[in-house]
Amino acid sequence: MTIENLNNTLTAVDEINSQDPNSILSNGASQAKELVYGQQMTECLKQYWPQANELLQIAVRAQHIKRWQLKRTEFNEGKAGYYQWRIAQGKFHAELTASIMITQGYTTEQSEQCATIIRKENLKTNSDSQTLEDVACLVFLMHYFDEFAAKYTEQDNEAKIVRIVQLTWHKMSEKAHDIALGLTLPDHLAIIVNKALA
Repeated sequence: MTIENLNNTLTAVDEINSQDPNSILSNGASQAKELVYGQQMTECLKQYWPQANELLQIAVRAQHIKRWQLKRTEFNEGKAGYYQWRIAQGKFHAELTASIMITQGYTTEQSEQCATIIRKENLKTNSDSQTLEDVACLVFLMHYFDEFAAKYTEQDNEAKIVRIVQLTWHKMSEKAHDIALGLTLPDHLAIIVNKALA
C-alpha cells in the first residue's frame, strides 16, 4: 500500500471523529474529544514506536472511532454491563475502521488484520494488539489520569484509583512499563503510581 492510502484512511477517521458532540480543551481551544484522543494516540505511537507498520498506525488512530455512538446507558449497570459495552465498542470500532479501509483501497485481509488489532485479540501473542494496549495506557497516564484521579479523590476513594493503576499496569508490556516510569507526572499522581506499584 502507498502512503496515500494510509493518509486518506487517517483523514477519513479524523473526519468522523471531528463530529463528536463531546468536546475537550486542547491547546487552549475546545475541540472534538475523540479527534483529540486519536491524534494523541498517534503522537504517542510515533514517539515510542516509530517503526510501527501502517495497519497498527490505523488501529491506533481509530481505536475510539465514533465512540459516542454506543452509549454506556444502553447496557446494564455494574461490571458485567460495563464489559458488554466495552466488547461492543471494540467490535463497532473494528467494523467501522475495516469498512473505511476497504473504501480506501486496502484488501479484505488487511482490513480484518487491523480489526483484530482494534479488538485487542491475542494480546500476549499479537505484538500489534499489545502495542495498541500500551499506547492507550500511556495516553491515559499522560493526558487523562489527572482528571480521572481527581474524580475519585473528591469521593475520598484513593484505593479505587490505586486499583485502577494496578490493573492498567498489568495490561502493559515491559517496554511500556519503562516508558511510564520515565514520564514526569505531577507529584500527587506520582504518589498514587508509587502506591500502586509498591
